[in-house]
Amino acid sequence: MAQVYLKELAHGRSGDKGDTSNVCVFARDPKDYEFLKRVLTVEKVKEHFGDMVKGEIVRYDVDTLKGFNFVMKHALGGGATLSIRLDSLGKSMGSAFMRMKIDTEE
Repeated sequence: MAQVYLKELAHGRSGDKGDTSNVCVFARDPKDYEFLKRVLTVEKVKEHFGDMVKGEIVRYDVDTLKGFNFVMKHALGGGATLSIRLDSLGKSMGSAFMRMKIDTEE
């Protein structure tokens, strides 16, 4: 079994509102969508972000766009104006999301 970074299979858009971050993940190739649907679980995302995300994570599937919207609550240290993190905005969460390692099937 090999590992790849998520960015090799998908691209993303991200944003924030207060202490909530959302990251939309889209399969680069539509044929990878079903694979990503199996492996990009809420549990996998929680494991990837660890203590950075203190609240609930919800995944919304967007089959027509071959993508997902992950909404992560209490993920930004209180929000851009309250956090002591160097870069707490949702854009940095999107970059971190794309660095998730995915086990591929050989």
